[in-house]
Formats: sequence, structure tokens, C-alpha cells
Amino acid sequence: MDLATTGPVVLDTLTKACSQNAETLKPAEHQLQEWETQPGFYTILSTIFTNHTVDVNVRWLAVLYCKNGVDKYWRKSAPHAISEEEKEGMKKRLISDFSEPVHQVATQIAVLIGKVARLDCPRNWSELLPTIFQAVRCPEHLLQERALLVLHHVTKTLASKRLTADRKLFEELTNEIFSFILGLWRHHLDQLMVLASQHDDSMLEMVDKCVLTLKILRKLVAYGIHDPGSNPDAVNFHTIIFARLKDTLDCRRSLWGNHIMLEKFERLILTMTKVLLDLLELHPVSFLQFVHTTLELVVKYNFTETVGGLLFERFTVNSFNLMKGILFCDTYRPSKNMAESTDAVRMEAYKIKTNFFTFNMLAEICRRLISQYFLLNSDDLITWDEDPEQFCQEEGGDSYKYSLRPCTEVLFLTLFKEYRLSLTPVLLEMVKSFQGQCDPEDMVFILRKDAVYNAVGLAAFDLFDEINFDEWFSTHLLNELRNKHVNYRIIRRRVIWLVGQWVGVKMSVSLRPVLYEAILPLLNEKEDMVVRLEAANTLKTDILSKCFSLLDDFEFNTDQFLPYLDSSFTLLFQLLKEVNECDSKMQVLHVISFVIERVGYQIRPYTTSLVQYLPSLWLDSSQHNMLRCAILTTLIHLVQGFGSLCTTLYHFLLPVIHSSTDASQDQHVYLMEDGLELWQVTLQNSPVIDNQLLNLFHNMPALLELGTENLRVCLKIIEAYLILGPQEFMHQYSDVLVGSLSSLLTDLRTEGVVLILRVIELVFKTFPNEGPQVFRPLLPKLLKSTLDKEEHPVVMSMYLTLFGRILLQNRDYMWMFLKDVSPDFGKDTASILGCLIDVWLDKIDGVTQPERRKLLALAVASVLTVNLSPIVERFGSIINLCVEVLHDVCRIPVDEDTAVQLDSLVITDRTEVEEEQETELDKRKRMLSKRDPVHTVALREYVISQLTLCQQMHGQAGFEHLMEQVDPEIIQQLQSFTK
Repeated sequence: MDLATTGPVVLDTLTKACSQNAETLKPAEHQLQEWETQPGFYTILSTIFTNHTVDVNVRWLAVLYCKNGVDKYWRKSAPHAISEEEKEGMKKRLISDFSEPVHQVATQIAVLIGKVARLDCPRNWSELLPTIFQAVRCPEHLLQERALLVLHHVTKTLASKRLTADRKLFEELTNEIFSFILGLWRHHLDQLMVLASQHDDSMLEMVDKCVLTLKILRKLVAYGIHDPGSNPDAVNFHTIIFARLKDTLDCRRSLWGNHIMLEKFERLILTMTKVLLDLLELHPVSFLQFVHTTLELVVKYNFTETVGGLLFERFTVNSFNLMKGILFCDTYRPSKNMAESTDAVRMEAYKIKTNFFTFNMLAEICRRLISQYFLLNSDDLITWDEDPEQFCQEEGGDSYKYSLRPCTEVLFLTLFKEYRLSLTPVLLEMVKSFQGQCDPEDMVFILRKDAVYNAVGLAAFDLFDEINFDEWFSTHLLNELRNKHVNYRIIRRRVIWLVGQWVGVKMSVSLRPVLYEAILPLLNEKEDMVVRLEAANTLKTDILSKCFSLLDDFEFNTDQFLPYLDSSFTLLFQLLKEVNECDSKMQVLHVISFVIERVGYQIRPYTTSLVQYLPSLWLDSSQHNMLRCAILTTLIHLVQGFGSLCTTLYHFLLPVIHSSTDASQDQHVYLMEDGLELWQVTLQNSPVIDNQLLNLFHNMPALLELGTENLRVCLKIIEAYLILGPQEFMHQYSDVLVGSLSSLLTDLRTEGVVLILRVIELVFKTFPNEGPQVFRPLLPKLLKSTLDKEEHPVVMSMYLTLFGRILLQNRDYMWMFLKDVSPDFGKDTASILGCLIDVWLDKIDGVTQPERRKLLALAVASVLTVNLSPIVERFGSIINLCVEVLHDVCRIPVDEDTAVQLDSLVITDRTEVEEEQETELDKRKRMLSKRDPVHTVALREYVISQLTLCQQMHGQAGFEHLMEQVDPEIIQQLQSFTK
């Protein structure tokens, strides 16, 4: 692209791409995408965004396109890579001027420079850092701040590189600049304190510089210094942080009313605490010297009354995480035998923690955590009233790093597990002081009781031996659930949550019906919404519970729950309709799903309303894929509960399966896994095949092309089709099936190959005559791999099984196939058959499943009546194989007075038992097995029959000559089976 002629065109196109008019916007975006690979395009973009006279929105967009181009085309090996000449020009332009007036654009340019630096610095961009340092020393505020912003993003990206060579380079960079940046930060911080004391407006600029230099130092000390504890500058840096935290907290308090400065000081304070958190996480040995100071700081600012008004939530969160990190750190944990430990760090850390966490200190921290930080505050109660569903949303994952409540609970649990013996009596004393019902008008007492119960629930596993929960539940907690005062909803919600925490820990089987009777009123539509949602969660916890105690080994008992099934299901469904938030509907749907799963077919009478409601919920959730996943899960359990009656759900079920497994739709990424499982269980439970089910298979080829992530369930679906409607399915999709499986075989590992070969075996088992002909294109390759003997034993077992089935059930086709491929192998038909039998004889020990071993024995026994020299020459080995497998499959019935050994794999009227909960798929598999030679032909009788025919064919003398090949001991064993 020529800058002079094309530049204005690009500028005009960028301007149109900023338009709010879709008719203008779309063509402009399309044109910019076409230019992405054009030489000179990024030079023009860099010229545009560095031109301060151009509209700020256009410049901002130009930087974004340039950033995307660096990601895609900067590397030399990338397709359409940016030329070296163009890259050099861009790099010079990027660092030629640090006077960008608009902060948002300056930030994007800094990120862009960081991206280039990650790929080129320092080897191919040696002038970057000296240029930045020169700008950082500039007295002009804007230039210095922009240079610091660039340096921050450069160090951030360089610190993220993890290869050894890159880390070494970053350490060298840190050695060069750390002292300078540290001095710069100290200077800015000193100036900031002076300006803040005078409430000078220029402190706004200074605090930004302090934050930027501190962010740079944070990355340098975390990733650029191998051992910060032995680096004087690093130790000095952390020491200054501890010393200045009090000053900055005091400054923040003095700025109340100035919201902008208040926010900036909070950012500075939080960055200081993040420096400490990084050192603790990444360099715990170096942090050891600061452990006592850190614990004192956390206690002083969070568990005393002397610093009131200094705190803000995120500072408390980071403080709690520092204490939690010290307690949780493996490096600071004592070894099992501390007396014999030679680890100086562990011993020192253990000594520090022991001296600090005295009983009085632990008791005070525990009481304050519960009575101060566990309390529901006014904002919580307002949310409860105005948006109860939002109040009930659980914070999980890493939320403890950012949110006060989960952070407080994690710290409490960490303390309790570490010092359980000391803290248990403290918590039990608090429980005792709040025992019994209280005045519903006393909100302070209610909130404190709520906090104490919260602590007891969190520590349930650690209080296992200390609390008789059965007695507590029966004598106290049940009564509190019955108090319907509006204020007491806080206690009702907490008590039912508490029960949910303990139900899988220590609660007797006999109390389950009492629990269900307590839950039902809490699900009623007249109850508070928060209480209802918590009751639903507790019901789910009970359904999933597995309780181990000295008295009980309890799992959910369906019979105990059945008397309450109708009421609970009706109430849960009513709750599902009433909640509005996507997360709430998911939450209730999961409870309903678990109920359906546990009670199975007994759910059928109660699902009419739910089945009528789910279609509208599916339509309403088009923008909420996670809710749709919950609906799919519910449908899975519904289909399993309905069994063969699932056909009544087809009007909704099959379109849902189709849309969730359609690879051409964007939502398939989220829905495919659950959609495939629903597809599978639908096929397994459907009584007959029909066109609607068959048409779903149009989605399958595209799903198979996506790779191996869902291959197993896709192949299970194909197997289900073959078992449900083999004739109809193969008639319509045999060509598609062969094509898809053939292409997959070339790219899969052993496990995937075995899965595909099992599908092919199922075809051969279902269609002994037509199956091998359908898969004729694959057979030569499979035969070659078999004769080469180089495949994995499990794969080889499958190859032998396939050819064994053809030989046993379709011998004429086997002869024809071997005759067709004999020119390719340079051997005649008989020789190839002999080689194949050699592989059977050689690899039989690698075949472990009794069914496959018997199939191979039947197959080789079937050729005993073939008068060909390769068979005659291997007669003794064939008999040896048959006898070996006879030992595997023949058993003397225990309850019969006979010496005759029966084939244990043959299905008889006595061995065929139809189970009560047998699915339609199980029935069809049983019927298929009744047609399989492995389960219908007794190997002993078949071998005897083949030997008799062989004797007739060769005559007595010829047969005796053949038997001379057999080892006398094998003959004796064979005779024991033929008596």
C-alpha cells in the first residue's frame, strides 16, 4: 500500500467503521479485514493513530487493528507476515513520541508496544528500553507518565514469558533497571505524601506515577529476581511498603469527599498489598523474614479497634488472603516429625506462627471473624428484599481473592483446620450463647446467630465429634424453622443451609423423613424466596449425600423420599416458574433433575406440568446457553425415567437434540456435550426406530469431523442406531457411515481406533452377510495391518475378531475377498489364509476377553473341514488353540451331578434373566446376543463336530496321521472335554 495514495482511503474507511449505522459500518469492517494482509497497511495505521489531529475514535480503532495485526502477522513464520522493513518503520514510530494526550489511546499504544516487545525485545529492538528510560527521566509530567505506562506494559509482557532463556533475559533486565525504578518510586511516593498533607491538586498526577512505578516494580521483583530475600534492593523495597502502608491509609482517610483521589489512593494501597501477595506466593522462602510483620499488620488493621475508619473492603480482602496464604503455604507447614526436621525454613516458620497464634490471639480473631465479618450488612439485607435471586447467587472459584464474604469464610476455614483444638471450644461457646429462639425484633441478635450458624456449617467436618447434630436438629433447629416471623427468615434460611452442610457429614437415616417434612413448608410459595431457594439446595444436597459415621453408612434412600415426592416435585416446579434469573432457574432445574434421576420411573405421574413448561423455557433461554444445558440435563433424566414412554416427548425432545448437536450453529459449542448424551439415552430408551430419529443422524458426520473430544459418545450413538433399527439405519446411512469411519481411522490413537472397530464389529454381528461387503473398502488395509503383526495388542485383537466373524459366518465371502486381494499380497488364497491363521495362533494370548477368544477358536475350528495344505500343516496348532480356549469357557455346573463341562458363554433359558429395570437397549442387546454364535454355539460340541467331519473327509488313516501333529498331553485334555 502506498502511504500517499492509500492513506486517505484507509482513514476514510476507519471513519466509516466508527459509524453507528450498520449499512456504513459493515462494508467498512469487511474492507479493513481484506487489507489485513496487504503490505504497508500497518504502516498507514501507525501513521493515523500517532496523528493527534485525527478524531480520537478513529485513532483508537486504528490501534486496535494494529494490535490484532501484531498478534497474527508479526512473527516471521506467520502466513502473510509483515515485512522486516515495515516492522522497523513501525517500531521507530511507536517510540518516537510519548506525548499522546488521550489516556485511552495511550493505554492501547502501550499495550501494542508491549506485544511487539514480547516478540522482539531485546534482541531485535535494542533501542526500546533506553528510549523509554530517557523519557521516564523527563521532567515534563505527560511524557514521564506515558513512558511509565509503556514501561509497565513492556515489563508485564516480558515477565509473562516462561522459557528459560526468556526468564534469564528478564532477570538481566531487572538487574539493570530495578534500582533506578525503585529510586523513582521512592521519590514519587515522598512527593505524594507531601502533596497529600497539603491537599495540593497536583497529587493527582503524582499518585498515577506512584501506581505505575509500583506496578513495574511488582513484576520485576516477582519474576526478575531469583531470590528477593538476598537482594538488598528487594528487601528494602518490601520494607518500605510495610512502613508506608500506614501513611497511605491515613492519607486516604483524610481525602474523604474527594472520590477521585480516594479511588486512586485505594489503587495504590491495593498494589502494595499485591506486591506482598506475589512475594508470598512465588518466593515463600524470601517472604519468611516478613511473616511476623505481615501477621501483625493484618491483625492491627482488621482485628482491633485502634484503626477505625482506615479500612476499605478490598484492603481487608488482600489482608485476609495474606494471612490465609501464610497458614496455607506448604513451605511453612511443619513436617510430620518436627523434632527430627532439618528444614530450617519450616522450623523458623513454625516457630513464628506458634509464637504469634497464641490461644488468646486465635480466640480474638475467630470471634471477630464471626461477629464482625460474617454478619449480613445493610447492603445484603437490601439486596435480599429487592433482588432475592441475586442474593442467592453463589460466589465460587477464585472469588475469595476479590470478595469479602468468600475471603472471610476461606480464612476462617483455614484457621479452623490449622488450629482446630484451640478454636473448637471458642466456637462451641458461641453456639451455646445463641442457643434457642430469640426475640424476632432483635435484629442484632438474629444477625449474630446467623453468623455463628454459618461458622458451624462451614466447619462441619471438623466438628464431627464435637456436636450431636441429631439431637441439635431435633430439639432446637426444627423449632427455629417453624418460626414464621418476617425477621426470622434470616434464621430459617441459615438453619436449612446448616442442615445441608451437615446432612452428608453426620445425620441419622431415621431423621430423613423429619427433614423432608421440614423442607416442604420452606418450599411453599408463601415462604420468602431466599428461604425457598436455600431449601431447594438442601434437598439437592440430601439427594446427593453419602454420609459416613460410626453408626451410619447412608446413601439417599428412595423409599424414604417417595411419600414426599408428589409435594416436593410440585413445589419445586412452582419455584422454577416463579424465579426469573437464568442462574436461579438453572439452580432449581438441577434439583429437579436430581430428583428425577433418583426416583427413576416413579416420577412419571408427576411430570405433566414440567413437560408442558420446558418448551417455552427453551425458547425463552435462547441467549442463555448454560440454562439450556440445565434443560438438556433435565431431559436426560426425564427420558431415563420415562423409558419406552419417551416417545411422548418426541415433539419437543427431537428438535432440541437436533439444534444442540447441529455443528453449523454457534451454540453447539456449549450444548453439544449434553445434547449428545440426550441423543444417546433417547435412542437407548426408544422402543422402535422412526424417520424422526433417523433424520437426526444428518448431524453426525459434521460432529465426527470435529475431532476426538466427543468421539466416544458419537460412536455409542451409532451403536444405538445399529441396535435399535439396523435395517432402516444401514439402508439410509451405510455409505455415510463407511466414509466417516474410514477417514477417522487414519488420524486416531489406539483407543479411538478400537472404538471404531467395535462399531464395525457390531455391523458384522448384526449383518453377517452384508456387513463385510459394506466395509469392503476397509478390509484390505485391515488385513495388511493384521498380517504385519505390528499393531497394538488391543487393536490386533479387534482385527482378528473382525476376520474371525467373516470366516465363521460368511466363509464364501472370505474366500472371494482373499482371492481378490491375493495379487496385492503376492500370494495365493490358501497361503494368505495360512498366514492369517498363523497370526491367530501367535496372538491368541494377547486376546483377553473370553468372548473374543471363543470367537477365534470357533473361527479356526471352522477351517478344520477345509482340505488345503496350509490347514493340514497347522492342524496340531489349531487343536492346541481350541483346547486352550475350551479351558477358558467350559465349566462344570455347581448344582448338577454331572461331569459334563458346559460352555459358560452360551445363553440358555436358565442363564437368561430379565431384570426389572432393564432398558429397551438392554433388551435389544440380549436379543442380538441370542443370534451370535459366541452365545448360541457351544465350543465343545462344535469342535467335536468339526473333528468328526474332518475324520470323515480324510479317512481314519489320514485323520490319525493328522492327530500325530498334536501333543499327547493336548490330546488327553481334548478327550476330557469330549467324554
